[in-house]
Amino acid sequence: MPEDERELTDPGLRVMVTGGAGFLGKYVVAELERRGYTDVAVVRSREFDLTTGDGVAGALARFDPQVVIHLAALVGGIGANADRPGDFFYQNMVMGTTLMEQARQRGVLKFLTVGTVCAYPRDVPVPFREDDLWSGYPEETNAPYGLAKKMLLVQGQAYRAQYDFNAIYLLPTNLYGPGDNFDLQTSHVIPAMIRKFLAAHESGADRVVLWGDGSPTREFLYVADAARAVVDAMQRYSGGEPVNIGSTFEISMRDLAGKIAAAVGFAGEVTWDTSKPNGQPRRKLDVSRARDRFGFVSQTDFDTGLAETIASYRAT
Repeated sequence: MPEDERELTDPGLRVMVTGGAGFLGKYVVAELERRGYTDVAVVRSREFDLTTGDGVAGALARFDPQVVIHLAALVGGIGANADRPGDFFYQNMVMGTTLMEQARQRGVLKFLTVGTVCAYPRDVPVPFREDDLWSGYPEETNAPYGLAKKMLLVQGQAYRAQYDFNAIYLLPTNLYGPGDNFDLQTSHVIPAMIRKFLAAHESGADRVVLWGDGSPTREFLYVADAARAVVDAMQRYSGGEPVNIGSTFEISMRDLAGKIAAAVGFAGEVTWDTSKPNGQPRRKLDVSRARDRFGFVSQTDFDTGLAETIASYRAT
């Protein structure tokens, strides 16, 4: 094993996780600790505003990391992206660019950015291959967010070329699992559907209204699997090419709604509001690069993960 890879598996390595108290972040921190890392710092927004240079400098000075895992982001579903495109662009762009620049100046050993599947062009061939990332414009409803995150790939590759900075970039598909955000204004599709169907079941409502026409498809990845991929890449991948992280499981919104309705016991009608946007027609990733470069393969069956997510929400 090369010297730098040995250093990255050293349990005393100082690892700083931005967004470490968020949905994916909690699982990444738990995975790091499970693998024996003892100096894992969680950057919380209430302490450090990463949209400011002072906030970034304060976090780096406090924790003095050797590795930065950048997960912090302003995120949300189609509605939130449509309502706040400027915020989704600016906050995500400035957080990442400022953090990466200051990390480079401090001599951080490795910088891992978690990007987004929203960075892909709207009409890219399926399954999405990393080489097609620049073949068109992202789906309009979340393009500002997707482009802001994609610029961190450009920055990392530029810094690698000029400064030999070890910046890597992952592109996870849609995540789900226990602990997800179930706020209907900002949540993604699985938690939103779970909350709507469960509320309808408990109240005795006979109908649930969902956005679009039910035809779009999505690939979903269980959050604990995604966390494992992040730590695998931190330890074993040091290339400049972006890497897809997914499960290969693809399902239509109509079939997903049917699964969730059945799982929570809702037997009423599902109405599709076609005045609302569908979003990108289809999303499914080619995940061969992650398997070939650092051995990641997802493990959690979708039905199992969905049942655990529903049970966790019901318990709250």
